[in-house]
Amino acid sequence: MSQAAAVSSADFDTEVLQSSVPVLVDFWAVWCGPCRRIAPELDAVAEQLSGKAKILKVNVDEEPDLAGRYGVQSIPALMIFKEGKLVDQMLGMSSRQVIAEKLQQYV
Repeated sequence: MSQAAAVSSADFDTEVLQSSVPVLVDFWAVWCGPCRRIAPELDAVAEQLSGKAKILKVNVDEEPDLAGRYGVQSIPALMIFKEGKLVDQMLGMSSRQVIAEKLQQYV
C-alpha cells in the first residue's frame, strides 16, 4: 500500500495549496516505468517525513487539467508546494536521499 495518497482536481486546493505542511506532488501515470520505479522511494520519504510533510500523487491521465495547470510535459514530475506556492520541482527518477534532502529544505 502506497504511503502517497491520490489527489484530484476536486481536492487539490484543499490538500496541497491550503496544507499547513509542505507537500510533494508526484505527477505520474500507470504506464510510466520510471513512475513505478520511483514509487517505493517516495513511500520511504513519506514515512521518514511523516507529520512534517505530505506526499501526494496526481495521475496525469485521470487529471489532465491539473497536469496542464502546472505545465507537466514529462513524468515523473515531482513538485514541492509550500504555503500554497510551487517552490521547487524535480523531473525524472531520483533516489529517496535526493528527494528527502530537497523536501527537507522546506520543512
